[in-house]
Amino acid sequence: MGRVIHVFRQPDRFVAGTVGQPGDRVFYLQVTETTRTVSVMLEKQQVAVLAERLAALLEEVRQRFDADVPTTAPEDLVDTGPLEVPVEEEFRVGTMGLGWDSESEAVVIELLAITEEEVDESVVLDDTEEGPDAVRVFLTPGQARAFAERAERVVAAGRRPCPLCAEPLDPAGHICPRQNGYRRVESTAEGE
Repeated sequence: MGRVIHVFRQPDRFVAGTVGQPGDRVFYLQVTETTRTVSVMLEKQQVAVLAERLAALLEEVRQRFDADVPTTAPEDLVDTGPLEVPVEEEFRVGTMGLGWDSESEAVVIELLAITEEEVDESVVLDDTEEGPDAVRVFLTPGQARAFAERAERVVAAGRRPCPLCAEPLDPAGHICPRQNGYRRVESTAEGE
């Protein structure tokens, strides 16, 4: 069976979101165009890297191509809604590709399914018959900026960091490596 590439040239929505409680969240990217919705699962770090690289790409596009790139997400493109349910995972993301299509003046994001084999760079942003399944999304610079800002908020919305070691605080407790697991017990005035 050949490779399946889901192409979204004018998506109505492209967002990062989660399912679950902080500390036990599953991260998804979801794209919707008219009545078609595709969701792919990925790691928190992949969402963070995609947002960071997307912001860097937008800055480069603004400088090199003199494109109209907003510095913040346009108000009408800010999306704070939840993921569309039910969230049905198409695949788990392994490799991500990012580019600029100067002809359509669009940011192109490609998400490739994780595979056992090494992914050849030639299949990223290409329509070859061989390779992993993929989702390819074309975004205006404004949509790309809105996606990046939301993705950063989603990543940051997890557990608060420990003020000493910066590791996430667990609601059930936290053994801080900076204290070697030691917890100071406060003495009361009566017990002294």
